[in-house]
Amino acid sequence: MTDALFTADFKLTPYWWEHVPRPALPQAEPPARADVVVVGSGYTGLHAAVQTARGGRHTVVLDAEDAGWGCSTRNGGQISTSIKPGFEELARRHGAERADAILREGQASLDFVADFVAAEKLDCDFRIAGRFHAAHNPAQYEALVKRVTAQPKGHEVPYEIVPRAEQRRELGTDAYFGGVVYTRHAAVDPARYHQGILERALEAGAAVFARCPATAIEPDGQGFRVTTPRGTIAARDVVIATNGYTGPQTKWLRRRVIPIGSYVIATEELPAGLIDRLMPRDRIVSDTRKVVFYYRASPDRRRILFGGRVSHDETDPRISGPKLHADLVKIFPELVSTRISHSWCGYIAYTFDELAHIGRHEGLHYAMGYCGSGVGMASYLGMRLGQQVLGKAEGRTAFHDLAFQTRPFYTGNPWFLAPSILYYRWQDGRGR
Repeated sequence: MTDALFTADFKLTPYWWEHVPRPALPQAEPPARADVVVVGSGYTGLHAAVQTARGGRHTVVLDAEDAGWGCSTRNGGQISTSIKPGFEELARRHGAERADAILREGQASLDFVADFVAAEKLDCDFRIAGRFHAAHNPAQYEALVKRVTAQPKGHEVPYEIVPRAEQRRELGTDAYFGGVVYTRHAAVDPARYHQGILERALEAGAAVFARCPATAIEPDGQGFRVTTPRGTIAARDVVIATNGYTGPQTKWLRRRVIPIGSYVIATEELPAGLIDRLMPRDRIVSDTRKVVFYYRASPDRRRILFGGRVSHDETDPRISGPKLHADLVKIFPELVSTRISHSWCGYIAYTFDELAHIGRHEGLHYAMGYCGSGVGMASYLGMRLGQQVLGKAEGRTAFHDLAFQTRPFYTGNPWFLAPSILYYRWQDGRGR
């Protein structure tokens, strides 16, 4: 840790918490009975709770930490269409019809967030910013152009091709080789967004209990018995919404998600002229590396928030902060003397097929595995999960009945992550 890189008031908590601290909820005992118990108070859990509470179900939400303590308020505030594999790969695995339906769910996730924010009048700095997806080498630029100009019929998304010669109209750097702007992708303040969903869940009658983990979940013949340090709740339905924080209480699910730390820094405040030069169009940004960088200006355009994976193994944000800063400076050399005001980490959940999953196992409802695109998909599938609990037909999605894969001997500890990151970094450096 190089002390000179950090501001005097440097913090190891997310920048987003400066304006929206973790909410102070009553430390009461949960009720002895509930219609629905939701485990996890992030986007998935709260959107499910909004649905079930508005549907007349007595809903209790539990979290091991403060409400929204996990990646729902630790992410980069970027919203995409959420589906990693392309049409050809999905069609090869699942057939053309299912591939078509899965891609439509990705579009629906982005639309859902926009519609929810507007309908609920959430104050969360949501805007359609457009994403500049930058090519880190010439071969990746050619691949990007080929991909967007040959989109599957019915799944065309609006885009703008930006050759390297015109790159500075999007981003004040020569570190990339052009890119593509996905014009419908969006930005949001993730903590304000989370706070808005929490308020709507509470207004609908859901009870949210922070620092009250579900330590055991057991079937009792008529539903489930959920044990917490503050008492036991008898529940007809249980929703597991733990994603990158899925624990040993649900071993079957834990074996199917890969928790991966995603690290982010915020710079100190920058001069207005500098940030206008570096990020003139106020886009959200990502690049074509396998070990991707993602970044943006803060909503007030005073800082840059820069995220990525900078270590083979999980590490301390005090260590990841300087590494991220070094990568930021490779893109924007003007920031070499800019200090870090915040450095933090949150856990996302990958899956072995790079798709989100939603369904029911041994009576437990679940949605998780958003593969780094959780703002949109966690929100959307949380909503669908709530509809599913209510028995509504529209709760069914294109992800239902997809095999939720695991691997032999995998128990939730991603021992293979470090060699995988090494391999992906090698691929990123090959220029292909």
